[in-house]
Amino acid sequence: MNIGSIVKNKLAGLPELIINGEIIPIGVPHLLRIDAGKLPSDNRINVFAHVFHTGKPGPSILIMAGVHGNEINGIEIVRRSIRNKFVFEIECGTVIVIPLLNVYGFINFKRDVAEGKDLNRSFPGHLNGSLASRVARIITKKILPHVDVAIDLHTGGEARYNFPQVRYAKQDAIAVALAKATGLRYLIEGPAIANSFRRAAKDLNVPAIVFEGGESIRLDKLSLDHGVIAIKNLLSSLGMLPLHKHEVVGEQFIIKKDYWIRAAAPGMFIWYKQSGDFINEGDHLGEINDPYGTKSLIVIAAKAGHIIGHNNASVVTLGDALFHIGTIFENQEIPSLSTGEVDTIEDENKIYHLSVIHENKAIDETETMDEDIID
Repeated sequence: MNIGSIVKNKLAGLPELIINGEIIPIGVPHLLRIDAGKLPSDNRINVFAHVFHTGKPGPSILIMAGVHGNEINGIEIVRRSIRNKFVFEIECGTVIVIPLLNVYGFINFKRDVAEGKDLNRSFPGHLNGSLASRVARIITKKILPHVDVAIDLHTGGEARYNFPQVRYAKQDAIAVALAKATGLRYLIEGPAIANSFRRAAKDLNVPAIVFEGGESIRLDKLSLDHGVIAIKNLLSSLGMLPLHKHEVVGEQFIIKKDYWIRAAAPGMFIWYKQSGDFINEGDHLGEINDPYGTKSLIVIAAKAGHIIGHNNASVVTLGDALFHIGTIFENQEIPSLSTGEVDTIEDENKIYHLSVIHENKAIDETETMDEDIID
């Protein structure tokens, strides 16, 4: 599928491409260094962007990672894309690649920026604001005006693993096409979160999708491989790379509704099922044990669906998110298999209990309990 014909191609016809006051040369990779501000130590923080401008009519795409400094899978995916040079082998259009946006978070193994602010809740930003706000403003004012589409690469929160997936706004036809073009298995519908990169892109009429894969501070081969494939597929589907380079991961599921299984008790958590597994209602997904060997709680699936994320934490507290389950798919609804309520059954020192359920439309913007798992 070539979706390059349905994007704006806003750079077409321009005599030259100028970003941050620099003229971008045609046909050779160019590295931009944009000053974002200083730390209290007087160390400068810069945003580095690789730009490859063919000078030929075609789409312009932003490929960005490291909005959250501890989400290193996205950073490594983009680094591999640069190292393998395929982002510089495009036959038309322009690629802008930012491997690491949140430098402070990266060097301090943190999600946020210096002031404890979430960069992905700081858009569109302000040039006279905090460091997070200034970095966001660079993207909003100096990068997004030059691109037609964008992909923002993320990772699950601390100890929370996301199976490789793409998130997008279903109302945006181009974003839908981009999500499908990645070839990834799970496509999750959901609105852009307020003050996020995706919302800022939307406000500037730039269709954007979010890749999620793996967990923070841990490289995951499956996520790395799928992320590289997704970028190659996007470039191919936009007509920027030859179509013969398009790769298909497998069957796709468009998830329209999901729910969280949360811990009904604190303790040590052992999972039996993991992200990417299909489960039926009533399946045993894991167990939570108290440290004294007197109680064991079985985590039970309330509905059938695909596990799109799970918690790798060994110790959990009451209400912690354990499993993220996608239940409603395009053109199909997974039927409920239950014939009645699941009761708490106590048998001496062993307790079987249905975990706490939190239900929502896929990526509900009003959900705040696990924003770090969203994007």
